[in-house]
Amino acid sequence: MTTRLHLSRTARTARPASSLTSVPDSLPAGAAPRLARRPKAGLRRGWKAALIASLLPLTAAAPAFGSPSVANPAPDPNKAGLMEKKLVPDLIGTMQKLRIPGAIVSVTMPKWGTTTAALGTDYLGSGQRMDAAEHLRIGDVTRTFTGTLVLQLAGQHRLGLDEPVAALVPGVPGGRHITVRQLLQMTSGLYDYAEDSALNQTLDQHPDTKFTPQQLLAVAFRHKPYFAPGKGFHDSATDSVLLGMIAERVTRQPLQTLMEQRIFRPLGMKDTRIDDGAAIPAPNAHGYQYGPNAAGLTAPVLTGKDAAWADWSAGKPVDMTTANASWAWAAGAASSTLADLNRWAPALATGKLLSPQMRGQQLQFAKLSGSAGAAGTLASSSSPASGTAAYGATGYGLAVGDYAGFVGNAGRIPGYSSFVAYDPVKQATVVVLANSSRSPDGTVPAAELMKRVAADVFGG
Repeated sequence: MTTRLHLSRTARTARPASSLTSVPDSLPAGAAPRLARRPKAGLRRGWKAALIASLLPLTAAAPAFGSPSVANPAPDPNKAGLMEKKLVPDLIGTMQKLRIPGAIVSVTMPKWGTTTAALGTDYLGSGQRMDAAEHLRIGDVTRTFTGTLVLQLAGQHRLGLDEPVAALVPGVPGGRHITVRQLLQMTSGLYDYAEDSALNQTLDQHPDTKFTPQQLLAVAFRHKPYFAPGKGFHDSATDSVLLGMIAERVTRQPLQTLMEQRIFRPLGMKDTRIDDGAAIPAPNAHGYQYGPNAAGLTAPVLTGKDAAWADWSAGKPVDMTTANASWAWAAGAASSTLADLNRWAPALATGKLLSPQMRGQQLQFAKLSGSAGAAGTLASSSSPASGTAAYGATGYGLAVGDYAGFVGNAGRIPGYSSFVAYDPVKQATVVVLANSSRSPDGTVPAAELMKRVAADVFGG
């Protein structure tokens, strides 16, 4: 098989159409990138052939979008070939190692405009290439939409950040002592229903099950809190679902309508929505996951020989594309596209849709740590394999994370993982979308791909 690798670079100034597609110098024209050799045994032989077929050819398409606060200089020619020569080969190596079927990786900087690579396949066994225009679920990135809605309402004095949750949603255990701010900070202490073993077994055995927000909260409230309100940090879908209910109760409008009116339409995000069922808008990428949800609750991230054995014995991933997303609702049920997320990342990080006061509140980051520490540091009790810290977050504000200067959020939902953030200092936007939620070694695909971006592009 001979294949050409195509990437797209969109400058902030007009460029001839013929200059938007190039073949990197590191790959001879008409030649496929060389992939690292791996052991061939049993299922591994068939998998390697399928993986090579899925990773190649590589396609790319970059949306013509510039973040609202970034100037429009011509790209730096010294940086123009960085993705082709360094990053893309490293991404391919990571995808092969972790069995990631497909990914979309996009970096926008004033130095070179927007460069996007769509790698691999959107449907295992089909030979179809991943396309940068496809819809994918974005998991926990959804919480940034929900949090923005609540901050908008607070800025309009329709609710207070320090208002007790009991005044807005009745029946919340300890609701008189939990504030809206603590829900946004993930410091309420309320049990995360997404960690309930029975719910995860239902997701495994009956993925078409549809849940209501009230049912999700009922699952959470059967468990004791992790800690007293404000005394720690724990990633919690429960907090985000409560925020979604608060927004609906205050406005008396459905969550999707609120997001459409207040976020998606003002920013021109025409392909983003909250999915309350199994359907993902077309065109979409199939999503895959290794191992059942229930097992993932306690499975550690593997290294060394354990990771190698897990990789060798993994078999085929489960296609999660048609799983009902209603169980994630305001915490993770959104689907979107690269073009929309390239709009959202800088708007979120610069507070474009918030009042100056709420913008200041949003970015009061508390440092995250594994145990109690200095003042202003929150002890995180989230799983090191799947919590916010697993994606490299060092701090958390009001429904937004701090990833070494990048402001945004990482996400995961069965079949998909994502990373969406903007660095106001570097004026850099990074979007990583993968159609895989868990690799055989237990790592999160989008998180591992983001590590390559950080190392190769930003030296981190």
